[in-house]
Amino acid sequence: MWISENWTDYELIDASDGERLERWGEYTLIRPDPQVLWKGARRSPLWKRADASYKRSKSGGGAWQESRVPESWTISYGNLRFLIKPMGFKHTGLFPEQATNWDWFSKLISGAKRPVRVLNLFAYTGGATVAAAAAGASVCHVDASRGMVAQAKENAKLSGLENAPIRYIVDDCKKFVEREIRRGNKYDGIIMDPPSYGRGPTGEVWKIEECIDEFIALSSELLSEQPLFFLISSYTTGLSPLAMQYMADIRIRPRHGGSGQAMEITLPVKASGSFLPCGSSVRYEFK
Repeated sequence: MWISENWTDYELIDASDGERLERWGEYTLIRPDPQVLWKGARRSPLWKRADASYKRSKSGGGAWQESRVPESWTISYGNLRFLIKPMGFKHTGLFPEQATNWDWFSKLISGAKRPVRVLNLFAYTGGATVAAAAAGASVCHVDASRGMVAQAKENAKLSGLENAPIRYIVDDCKKFVEREIRRGNKYDGIIMDPPSYGRGPTGEVWKIEECIDEFIALSSELLSEQPLFFLISSYTTGLSPLAMQYMADIRIRPRHGGSGQAMEITLPVKASGSFLPCGSSVRYEFK
């Protein structure tokens, strides 16, 4: 497994009964998590003193309750800064487990000793975008949500990267990739973190089990003659790391070579000393 263990402003304090207790800077939040299947294992006294708790509704959706947090605040990861903003459907605007992947591709970018172009697909609020830009890459950031792209720009600004070579695109990722292929554009690194289900800005439907294989094959056509890396992540339960690697092996390797490794990405749980699974990633490197 790959562990995101270099945080100081984020901490997974405890996890039990379908929920996780987290510290985001100076605030503690309780959020539901489908991977927390164990019950009766709460150890931290901070469960009773959380600043906000997200509760699901029986009719669908949910809401933050007993909130004593501001509308937004910032946390840091090394030299990177991110806006934290509790939103609907339990999200905060950042996936801290992805930090282990940021560390991996940042080393590849900074060690390349040449200009590196990176394409970040389903880029959300730009955690990977600012990490890649801070490492020296020029980045094309693509997401279907205008609001998420606006927050990505704010994260870049908070990280001192407002003038970095980042291109922001609000578009359906598949349609954008198809246009880039026709335009002949190439990238040295590709990052994708597709949702389980989603809709594009004009109603395009994405279902990961039906779409991911074709999308990996399509995106691989955008790799340059000297590619550096290809990263695929997914939080979808039931989509195993080995299934993801198999798709990468048959869609990427025949055309570009390279080798891949797939593992679960995790966060350490302070109260238990164990690790919470937070999805899977496939990392492809090209020598």
